[in-house]
Amino acid sequence: MNNATSSAPLLKVHALRKQYGGSTVVDGVSFCIAPGECLGVIGPNGAGKTTTIRLCLGLALPDGGSVTYQPPGGTPTLQMPHDALAIKAQLGVVTQFDTLDPDFSCAENLRVYGSYFGLSRATLDERIPRLLEFAALTHKAQAKPGELSGGMKRRLSLARALVNAPQLLLLDEPTTGLDPQARHLMWERLQRLVQQGTSILLTTHFMDEAERLCSRLLVLDHGRILAQGTPRTLIAQHLERDVVEVYGTGALALQHDAALTALAARVEVSGETVFFYTPDAAPLLQALAAHTALRVLHRPANLEDLFLKLTGRQIREDG
Repeated sequence: MNNATSSAPLLKVHALRKQYGGSTVVDGVSFCIAPGECLGVIGPNGAGKTTTIRLCLGLALPDGGSVTYQPPGGTPTLQMPHDALAIKAQLGVVTQFDTLDPDFSCAENLRVYGSYFGLSRATLDERIPRLLEFAALTHKAQAKPGELSGGMKRRLSLARALVNAPQLLLLDEPTTGLDPQARHLMWERLQRLVQQGTSILLTTHFMDEAERLCSRLLVLDHGRILAQGTPRTLIAQHLERDVVEVYGTGALALQHDAALTALAARVEVSGETVFFYTPDAAPLLQALAAHTALRVLHRPANLEDLFLKLTGRQIREDG
């Protein structure tokens, strides 16, 4: 946990490419992360998010492009995979899946993991209580992972990723499977890290998570970046200001009502709901008032609308 001291990029990814079995899963991806920045990567299943993380970690070799890491303090630039060990010593990783050792207590999981980085007993004696407190697990120090809830396991995984005081955290869908209370507690911990200067590369399927945590976003699909920018900027650039959702018996017929569709810039249908996208919802809401049997929801455009516009509404299989 450290304070950002420079605005120079900590991580640079340039024209990254990766193929598997003749299929290109990462196709010319470029981005950078500054100290103290949380960069989010969103996209449907199979978009290339996890493969990008693996390439940044040196767990897969790129077919083209580069991944470079610039440690703070003016030390020489490191390149993946040539300097993989030196880079990994300054990274923290939380994967989608639980990799905690079930035979060790919470404190022992941190101690054993810390030993992989060559940390001394004295250093670990000082860090482990602070990390358990940060993860709200002080009272579970001697409990084994099998005794923990899903949220506690995720927080322990985060604490373990911080044991080497990393400059950069790579988080691959860190709150998947958590209930709302556990997700909010995890968010609070991640926000605290960013405030303390830790950089984060985050992949997520939760649009509210992306908007809450990320200062910038990449929208990835079919291995390519479709858009990038701050959440608010992306919404303003790609979407109309207002969304009116209409559902109930007879709602689907409204997509063919010329008087209503003329009041919207775009009309989309998903399931039994009709979505009207418009820069000004007032005339549309007034016209819909005559349809008293239908339910109408008026709201501002959000990241979920952006996600669906850029990547489509069709469900993707995992991959």
